[in-house]
Amino acid sequence: MKLPEWYWLSSAVLAAYGFLVVANNDTEEIQDDERAKATCPMRLESSGKCSEAGGCPYQVSLPPLTVQLPQAFGRMEEVLKEVQNLKEMVNNLRKACQDCKLQADDNREPGRNGLRFPGTGAAGEAGDNRVEELESEVSRLSSELKNAKDELHVLHGRLDSLSLPNMNSIENYVDSKVANLTFVVNSLDGKCSSKCASQEQIQSRPVQHLIYKDCSDYYVIGKRSSEIYRVTPDPKNSSFEVYCDMETMGGGWTVLQARLDGSTNFTRPWQDYKAGFGNLRREFWLGNDKIHLLTKSKEMILRIDLEDFNGVKLYALYNQFYVANEFLKYRLHVGHYNGTAGDALRFNKHYNHDLKFFSTPDRDNDRYPSGNCGRYYSSGWWFDACLSANLNGKYYHQKYKGVRNGIFWGTWPGMSEAQPNGYKSSLKEAKMMIRPKHFKP
Repeated sequence: MKLPEWYWLSSAVLAAYGFLVVANNDTEEIQDDERAKATCPMRLESSGKCSEAGGCPYQVSLPPLTVQLPQAFGRMEEVLKEVQNLKEMVNNLRKACQDCKLQADDNREPGRNGLRFPGTGAAGEAGDNRVEELESEVSRLSSELKNAKDELHVLHGRLDSLSLPNMNSIENYVDSKVANLTFVVNSLDGKCSSKCASQEQIQSRPVQHLIYKDCSDYYVIGKRSSEIYRVTPDPKNSSFEVYCDMETMGGGWTVLQARLDGSTNFTRPWQDYKAGFGNLRREFWLGNDKIHLLTKSKEMILRIDLEDFNGVKLYALYNQFYVANEFLKYRLHVGHYNGTAGDALRFNKHYNHDLKFFSTPDRDNDRYPSGNCGRYYSSGWWFDACLSANLNGKYYHQKYKGVRNGIFWGTWPGMSEAQPNGYKSSLKEAKMMIRPKHFKP
Protein backbone atom coordinates (compact mmCIF):
# COMPACT_ATOMS: atom_id res chain seq x y z
CA MET A 1 0.00 0.00 0.00
CA LYS A 2 1.38 3.37 -0.94
CA LEU A 3 1.82 5.76 2.00
CA PRO A 4 0.79 9.34 1.60
CA GLU A 5 3.52 11.94 1.08
CA TRP A 6 2.77 13.73 4.29
CA TYR A 7 3.57 10.56 6.19
CA TRP A 8 7.08 10.42 4.71
CA LEU A 9 7.61 14.06 5.44
CA SER A 10 6.52 13.75 9.04
CA SER A 11 8.72 10.71 9.54
CA ALA A 12 11.75 12.61 8.20
CA VAL A 13 11.10 15.57 10.48
CA LEU A 14 10.83 13.35 13.50
CA ALA A 15 13.99 11.48 12.57
CA ALA A 16 15.89 14.73 12.29
CA TYR A 17 14.58 15.83 15.59
CA GLY A 18 15.60 12.58 17.20
CA PHE A 19 19.12 12.91 15.77
CA LEU A 20 19.56 16.34 17.29
CA VAL A 21 18.39 15.12 20.66
CA VAL A 22 20.91 12.27 20.80
CA ALA A 23 23.94 14.32 19.62
CA ASN A 24 25.72 13.69 22.91
CA ASN A 25 27.29 10.32 23.94
CA ASP A 26 24.76 10.21 26.79
CA THR A 27 21.67 9.38 24.61
CA GLU A 28 18.26 10.53 25.74
CA GLU A 29 15.04 8.96 24.39
CA ILE A 30 11.62 10.63 24.09
CA GLN A 31 9.40 9.23 26.78
CA ASP A 32 6.00 9.99 25.40
CA ASP A 33 4.13 12.10 23.00
CA GLU A 34 3.28 14.71 25.64
CA ARG A 35 6.90 15.47 26.28
CA ALA A 36 7.51 15.64 22.57
CA LYS A 37 4.67 18.04 22.07
CA ALA A 38 5.89 20.20 24.98
CA THR A 39 9.37 20.19 23.60
CA CYS A 40 8.58 20.68 19.95
CA PRO A 41 4.87 21.67 19.14
CA MET A 42 4.28 20.82 15.47
CA ARG A 43 1.25 21.41 13.30
CA LEU A 44 0.25 19.45 10.23
CA GLU A 45 -2.37 21.02 7.97
CA SER A 46 -3.61 21.09 4.45
CA SER A 47 -2.41 23.77 2.17
CA GLY A 48 -4.84 23.68 -0.75
CA LYS A 49 -7.50 21.74 -2.65
CA CYS A 50 -7.29 18.03 -3.05
CA SER A 51 -6.98 16.52 -6.49
CA GLU A 52 -9.43 14.16 -8.09
CA ALA A 53 -7.16 11.26 -7.42
CA GLY A 54 -7.48 11.92 -3.71
CA GLY A 55 -4.10 13.54 -3.07
CA CYS A 56 -4.15 16.60 -0.83
CA PRO A 57 -1.29 18.98 -0.20
CA TYR A 58 -0.09 19.43 3.42
CA GLN A 59 2.41 21.54 5.18
CA VAL A 60 4.26 21.21 8.44
CA SER A 61 4.78 24.24 10.62
CA LEU A 62 7.80 24.05 12.95
CA PRO A 63 8.53 26.64 15.62
CA PRO A 64 12.14 28.05 16.02
CA LEU A 65 14.30 25.09 16.92
CA THR A 66 16.49 25.23 20.12
CA VAL A 67 18.68 22.25 20.92
CA GLN A 68 20.30 21.93 24.39
CA LEU A 69 23.89 20.52 24.13
CA PRO A 70 26.23 19.24 26.91
CA GLN A 71 28.85 21.67 28.42
CA ALA A 72 31.75 19.86 26.79
CA PHE A 73 30.52 21.14 23.41
CA GLY A 74 31.38 24.69 24.63
CA ARG A 75 35.13 23.99 24.21
CA MET A 76 34.73 22.96 20.60
CA GLU A 77 35.17 26.57 19.42
CA GLU A 78 38.46 26.94 21.33
CA VAL A 79 39.66 23.59 20.06
CA LEU A 80 38.79 24.58 16.50
CA LYS A 81 40.72 27.86 16.90
CA GLU A 82 43.78 26.03 18.25
CA VAL A 83 43.57 23.51 15.45
CA GLN A 84 43.37 26.35 12.93
CA ASN A 85 46.43 28.06 14.48
CA LEU A 86 48.37 24.82 14.43
CA LYS A 87 47.42 24.31 10.84
CA GLU A 88 48.67 27.79 9.91
CA MET A 89 51.95 27.19 11.79
CA VAL A 90 52.47 23.88 10.03
CA ASN A 91 51.81 25.54 6.67
CA ASN A 92 54.29 28.32 7.48
CA LEU A 93 56.94 25.84 8.56
CA ARG A 94 56.36 23.75 5.50
CA LYS A 95 56.69 26.82 3.27
CA ALA A 96 59.86 27.89 5.10
CA CYS A 97 61.36 24.44 4.68
CA GLN A 98 60.55 24.52 1.01
CA ASP A 99 62.19 27.95 0.66
CA CYS A 100 65.28 26.72 2.52
CA LYS A 101 65.54 23.69 0.34
CA LEU A 102 65.22 25.75 -2.82
CA GLN A 103 67.84 28.22 -1.61
CA ALA A 104 70.19 25.40 -0.59
CA ASP A 105 69.76 23.78 -3.97
CA ASP A 106 70.66 27.08 -5.66
CA ASN A 107 73.73 27.74 -3.44
CA ARG A 108 75.39 24.31 -3.38
CA GLU A 109 78.09 22.79 -5.48
CA PRO A 110 79.38 19.21 -5.56
CA GLY A 111 81.90 18.33 -2.88
CA ARG A 112 83.89 15.22 -2.22
CA ASN A 113 82.09 11.87 -2.46
CA GLY A 114 79.12 13.50 -4.17
CA LEU A 115 78.20 15.56 -1.10
CA ARG A 116 77.15 19.18 -1.33
CA PHE A 117 78.45 21.94 0.92
CA PRO A 118 76.41 25.08 1.56
CA GLY A 119 77.76 28.61 1.24
CA THR A 120 79.59 28.14 -2.05
CA GLY A 121 76.90 29.33 -4.41
CA ALA A 122 76.25 32.87 -5.61
CA ALA A 123 76.37 34.31 -2.09
CA GLY A 124 79.37 32.13 -1.17
CA GLU A 125 81.20 33.15 -4.32
CA ALA A 126 80.55 36.80 -3.51
CA GLY A 127 82.02 36.23 -0.02
CA ASP A 128 85.05 34.45 -1.44
CA ASN A 129 85.59 37.23 -3.93
CA ARG A 130 85.49 39.78 -1.12
CA VAL A 131 88.00 37.74 0.91
CA GLU A 132 90.29 37.51 -2.12
CA GLU A 133 90.06 41.27 -2.60
CA LEU A 134 90.99 41.86 1.05
CA GLU A 135 93.88 39.39 0.83
CA SER A 136 95.10 41.12 -2.31
CA GLU A 137 94.90 44.51 -0.56
CA VAL A 138 96.82 43.17 2.46
CA SER A 139 99.49 41.76 0.15
CA ARG A 140 99.78 45.09 -1.65
CA LEU A 141 100.10 47.02 1.62
CA SER A 142 102.69 44.52 2.91
CA SER A 143 104.71 44.98 -0.26
CA GLU A 144 104.55 48.77 0.08
CA LEU A 145 105.58 48.51 3.75
CA LYS A 146 108.56 46.36 2.79
CA ASN A 147 109.57 48.88 0.13
CA ALA A 148 109.30 51.68 2.68
CA LYS A 149 111.52 49.74 5.09
CA ASP A 150 114.07 49.19 2.34
CA GLU A 151 114.06 52.92 1.60
CA LEU A 152 114.55 53.67 5.31
CA HIS A 153 117.55 51.32 5.38
CA VAL A 154 118.99 53.14 2.39
CA LEU A 155 118.46 56.49 4.12
CA HIS A 156 120.08 55.18 7.31
CA GLY A 157 123.01 54.07 5.22
CA ARG A 158 123.31 57.55 3.73
CA LEU A 159 123.14 59.08 7.20
CA ASP A 160 125.88 56.73 8.39
CA SER A 161 127.96 57.79 5.42
CA LEU A 162 127.59 61.39 6.62
CA SER A 163 128.81 60.57 10.13
CA LEU A 164 131.28 62.75 11.97
CA PRO A 165 134.48 60.85 11.05
CA ASN A 166 133.61 61.03 7.36
CA MET A 167 132.81 64.72 7.66
CA ASN A 168 136.18 65.18 9.32
CA SER A 169 137.82 63.33 6.43
CA ILE A 170 136.06 65.63 3.98
CA GLU A 171 137.22 68.69 5.89
CA ASN A 172 140.77 67.35 5.97
CA TYR A 173 140.58 66.68 2.24
CA VAL A 174 139.36 70.22 1.53
CA ASP A 175 142.05 71.68 3.75
CA SER A 176 144.74 69.67 1.96
CA LYS A 177 143.46 70.98 -1.37
CA VAL A 178 143.58 74.54 -0.02
CA ALA A 179 147.13 73.93 1.15
CA ASN A 180 148.12 72.68 -2.31
CA LEU A 181 146.46 75.70 -3.90
CA THR A 182 148.34 77.97 -1.53
CA PHE A 183 151.57 76.25 -2.50
CA VAL A 184 150.83 76.88 -6.17
CA VAL A 185 150.06 80.54 -5.46
CA ASN A 186 153.28 80.90 -3.52
CA SER A 187 155.15 79.22 -6.36
CA LEU A 188 153.80 81.75 -8.84
CA ASP A 189 154.63 84.69 -6.58
CA GLY A 190 156.99 87.05 -8.44
CA LYS A 191 156.75 85.20 -11.75
CA CYS A 192 155.56 88.39 -13.42
CA SER A 193 158.30 90.58 -11.90
CA SER A 194 161.71 91.17 -13.38
CA LYS A 195 163.37 89.15 -10.66
CA CYS A 196 162.19 85.56 -10.82
CA ALA A 197 163.10 83.17 -8.10
CA SER A 198 164.97 80.07 -9.05
CA GLN A 199 163.33 76.63 -8.93
CA GLU A 200 165.47 75.70 -5.95
CA GLN A 201 164.30 78.76 -4.03
CA ILE A 202 160.67 78.00 -4.83
CA GLN A 203 160.94 74.41 -3.62
CA SER A 204 162.69 75.46 -0.43
CA ARG A 205 159.88 77.76 0.62
CA PRO A 206 157.53 76.28 3.27
CA VAL A 207 153.86 75.78 2.49
CA GLN A 208 151.87 78.81 3.64
CA HIS A 209 148.52 77.59 5.03
CA LEU A 210 145.55 79.86 4.77
CA ILE A 211 144.11 78.31 7.95
CA TYR A 212 146.17 77.28 10.97
CA LYS A 213 144.25 74.54 12.69
CA ASP A 214 146.65 73.91 15.56
CA CYS A 215 150.19 74.55 16.73
CA SER A 216 151.68 71.96 14.36
CA ASP A 217 150.69 74.15 11.38
CA TYR A 218 152.71 77.03 12.87
CA TYR A 219 155.63 74.69 13.42
CA VAL A 220 155.54 73.75 9.70
CA ILE A 221 155.96 77.37 8.60
CA GLY A 222 158.96 77.80 10.87
CA LYS A 223 157.50 79.06 14.16
CA ARG A 224 159.71 77.47 16.80
CA SER A 225 159.10 79.52 19.94
CA SER A 226 156.68 78.39 22.64
CA GLU A 227 154.13 81.16 22.56
CA ILE A 228 150.43 82.06 22.18
CA TYR A 229 149.07 81.65 18.63
CA ARG A 230 145.63 81.97 17.07
CA VAL A 231 144.17 78.82 15.50
CA THR A 232 141.03 77.98 13.53
CA PRO A 233 140.32 74.23 13.77
CA ASP A 234 136.93 74.60 12.10
CA PRO A 235 136.29 77.45 9.60
CA LYS A 236 132.60 77.35 10.54
CA ASN A 237 133.57 78.46 14.06
CA SER A 238 135.51 81.41 15.37
CA SER A 239 139.26 81.25 15.84
CA PHE A 240 140.77 81.36 19.33
CA GLU A 241 144.13 81.63 21.04
CA VAL A 242 146.12 78.66 22.32
CA TYR A 243 149.48 78.17 23.97
CA CYS A 244 151.90 76.20 21.80
CA ASP A 245 154.73 74.04 23.20
CA MET A 246 157.40 74.01 20.50
CA GLU A 247 160.05 72.24 22.63
CA THR A 248 158.71 69.02 24.18
CA MET A 249 159.35 65.91 22.09
CA GLY A 250 160.14 68.00 18.99
CA GLY A 251 157.39 70.59 19.46
CA GLY A 252 154.10 71.29 17.68
CA TRP A 253 151.96 70.66 20.79
CA THR A 254 148.69 72.51 21.51
CA VAL A 255 148.33 72.79 25.29
CA LEU A 256 144.86 71.99 26.70
CA GLN A 257 145.53 72.34 30.43
CA ALA A 258 148.27 73.49 32.76
CA ARG A 259 148.74 73.31 36.56
CA LEU A 260 151.73 75.13 38.05
CA ASP A 261 151.11 76.99 41.29
CA GLY A 262 147.45 77.03 42.28
CA SER A 263 146.84 80.55 40.94
CA THR A 264 143.62 79.45 39.20
CA ASN A 265 140.61 77.88 40.91
CA PHE A 266 139.47 74.69 39.13
CA THR A 267 136.34 74.14 41.21
CA ARG A 268 134.12 75.53 38.45
CA PRO A 269 130.62 74.96 37.02
CA TRP A 270 129.77 73.34 33.69
CA GLN A 271 129.64 76.60 31.75
CA ASP A 272 133.17 77.58 32.77
CA TYR A 273 134.60 74.25 31.69
CA LYS A 274 132.65 74.58 28.44
CA ALA A 275 134.09 78.00 27.53
CA GLY A 276 137.47 77.72 29.26
CA PHE A 277 139.10 79.76 32.03
CA GLY A 278 142.45 80.83 33.47
CA ASN A 279 145.66 82.37 32.10
CA LEU A 280 147.20 80.74 29.00
CA ARG A 281 150.69 81.62 30.27
CA ARG A 282 150.14 80.15 33.74
CA GLU A 283 147.23 77.90 34.77
CA PHE A 284 144.17 77.33 32.57
CA TRP A 285 141.61 74.97 31.08
CA LEU A 286 141.30 75.66 27.33
CA GLY A 287 137.57 74.82 27.19
CA ASN A 288 135.63 71.71 26.20
CA ASP A 289 134.15 73.28 23.06
CA LYS A 290 137.62 74.23 21.83
CA ILE A 291 139.07 70.84 22.72
CA HIS A 292 136.28 69.21 20.74
CA LEU A 293 137.00 71.34 17.65
CA LEU A 294 140.73 70.61 17.87
CA THR A 295 140.28 66.85 18.15
CA LYS A 296 137.60 66.86 15.43
CA SER A 297 139.78 68.60 12.84
CA LYS A 298 142.59 66.04 12.93
CA GLU A 299 143.43 62.70 14.48
CA MET A 300 145.28 63.67 17.64
CA ILE A 301 147.57 62.07 20.21
CA LEU A 302 147.66 63.11 23.88
CA ARG A 303 150.69 63.71 26.08
CA ILE A 304 150.45 64.28 29.83
CA ASP A 305 153.51 65.61 31.70
CA LEU A 306 153.51 65.28 35.51
CA GLU A 307 155.86 66.36 38.32
CA ASP A 308 155.65 65.89 42.09
CA PHE A 309 157.13 68.01 44.90
CA ASN A 310 160.21 65.78 45.01
CA GLY A 311 161.13 66.80 41.47
CA VAL A 312 160.16 63.46 39.89
CA LYS A 313 158.94 63.93 36.30
CA LEU A 314 156.96 61.28 34.40
CA TYR A 315 154.71 61.28 31.34
CA ALA A 316 151.84 59.34 29.75
CA LEU A 317 151.30 59.17 26.00
CA TYR A 318 148.08 58.02 24.28
CA ASN A 319 148.10 57.41 20.52
CA GLN A 320 144.53 58.65 20.13
CA PHE A 321 142.56 61.40 21.85
CA TYR A 322 139.08 62.68 21.05
CA VAL A 323 136.46 64.69 22.96
CA ALA A 324 132.88 64.68 21.68
CA ASN A 325 130.60 67.73 21.52
CA GLU A 326 128.36 69.06 24.27
CA PHE A 327 125.34 67.10 23.03
CA LEU A 328 127.34 63.94 23.85
CA LYS A 329 128.46 65.49 27.14
CA TYR A 330 132.08 65.86 25.94
CA ARG A 331 132.65 62.11 26.10
CA LEU A 332 136.35 61.13 26.24
CA HIS A 333 138.11 58.59 24.06
CA VAL A 334 141.78 57.69 24.49
CA GLY A 335 143.84 55.16 22.56
CA HIS A 336 146.78 52.93 23.41
CA TYR A 337 149.03 53.99 26.30
CA ASN A 338 152.78 54.41 26.35
CA GLY A 339 155.02 56.22 28.85
CA THR A 340 156.44 56.20 32.39
CA ALA A 341 153.60 57.52 34.58
CA GLY A 342 151.31 54.53 34.14
CA ASP A 343 147.89 54.21 32.51
CA ALA A 344 145.74 55.86 35.17
CA LEU A 345 143.01 56.81 32.68
CA ARG A 346 142.27 53.08 32.28
CA PHE A 347 143.30 51.75 35.69
CA ASN A 348 140.99 48.72 35.63
CA LYS A 349 137.44 47.78 34.65
CA HIS A 350 136.03 49.49 37.76
CA TYR A 351 138.02 52.71 37.31
CA ASN A 352 138.16 53.54 33.61
CA HIS A 353 137.87 57.12 32.36
CA ASP A 354 137.85 56.13 28.68
CA LEU A 355 134.43 56.65 27.00
CA LYS A 356 133.08 58.50 30.06
CA PHE A 357 131.09 61.73 30.07
CA PHE A 358 132.35 65.00 31.54
CA SER A 359 130.95 65.98 34.95
CA THR A 360 131.18 69.14 37.04
CA PRO A 361 129.97 70.07 40.56
CA ASP A 362 126.69 71.29 39.02
CA ARG A 363 126.30 68.65 36.27
CA ASP A 364 126.26 64.95 37.23
CA ASN A 365 127.10 62.69 34.27
CA ASP A 366 129.21 60.07 36.05
CA ARG A 367 128.48 56.40 36.75
CA TYR A 368 128.40 56.74 40.54
CA PRO A 369 124.77 56.01 41.54
CA SER A 370 124.80 57.62 44.99
CA GLY A 371 126.11 61.10 44.26
CA ASN A 372 128.01 63.53 42.05
CA CYS A 373 131.73 62.80 41.72
CA GLY A 374 132.33 66.33 40.42
CA ARG A 375 130.90 67.86 43.59
CA TYR A 376 132.61 65.36 45.89
CA TYR A 377 136.06 65.86 44.30
CA SER A 378 135.59 69.61 43.64
CA SER A 379 136.38 69.67 39.93
CA GLY A 380 135.33 68.95 36.38
CA TRP A 381 136.58 65.68 34.85
CA TRP A 382 135.64 62.52 32.96
CA PHE A 383 134.64 60.68 36.12
CA ASP A 384 133.76 57.00 36.23
CA ALA A 385 132.51 55.87 39.67
CA CYS A 386 134.49 57.81 40.62
CA LEU A 387 138.18 58.09 39.65
CA SER A 388 141.66 56.74 39.18
CA ALA A 389 142.89 60.09 37.83
CA ASN A 390 141.91 63.74 38.28
CA LEU A 391 144.24 66.43 36.96
CA ASN A 392 141.71 69.20 37.66
CA GLY A 393 141.60 68.65 41.42
CA LYS A 394 142.42 71.23 44.07
CA TYR A 395 145.99 72.50 44.22
CA TYR A 396 147.72 71.58 47.51
CA HIS A 397 151.19 73.01 48.29
CA GLN A 398 151.76 70.25 50.82
CA LYS A 399 150.28 66.95 51.96
CA TYR A 400 146.65 67.06 53.01
CA LYS A 401 143.97 65.00 54.78
CA GLY A 402 140.37 64.16 54.02
CA VAL A 403 138.83 63.59 50.61
CA ARG A 404 141.36 62.76 47.88
CA ASN A 405 140.42 65.82 45.84
CA GLY A 406 143.93 67.03 44.92
CA ILE A 407 145.75 66.69 41.58
CA PHE A 408 145.74 62.90 41.40
CA TRP A 409 147.22 60.27 39.10
CA GLY A 410 146.44 56.82 40.46
CA THR A 411 149.44 55.01 38.97
CA TRP A 412 152.00 57.53 40.29
CA PRO A 413 154.53 55.70 42.51
CA GLY A 414 153.29 55.63 46.10
CA MET A 415 150.40 58.06 45.55
CA SER A 416 147.65 55.49 46.16
CA GLU A 417 149.38 53.84 49.11
CA ALA A 418 148.42 54.63 52.70
CA GLN A 419 150.68 57.19 54.36
CA PRO A 420 151.37 57.88 58.07
CA ASN A 421 148.60 59.78 59.91
CA GLY A 422 146.31 59.50 56.84
CA TYR A 423 148.06 62.17 54.80
CA LYS A 424 147.63 62.26 51.01
CA SER A 425 149.95 63.56 48.28
CA SER A 426 149.10 65.89 45.41
CA LEU A 427 151.11 66.57 42.26
CA LYS A 428 153.01 69.83 41.84
CA GLU A 429 152.64 70.27 38.07
CA ALA A 430 150.50 68.78 35.32
CA LYS A 431 150.15 69.57 31.63
CA MET A 432 147.87 68.08 28.95
CA MET A 433 148.69 68.75 25.27
CA ILE A 434 147.86 67.33 21.82
CA ARG A 435 149.25 67.29 18.29
CA PRO A 436 148.36 65.48 15.04
CA LYS A 437 149.08 61.76 15.08
CA HIS A 438 151.01 61.79 11.81
CA PHE A 439 152.98 64.96 12.56
CA LYS A 440 156.72 64.66 12.22
CA PRO A 441 158.87 67.48 13.68
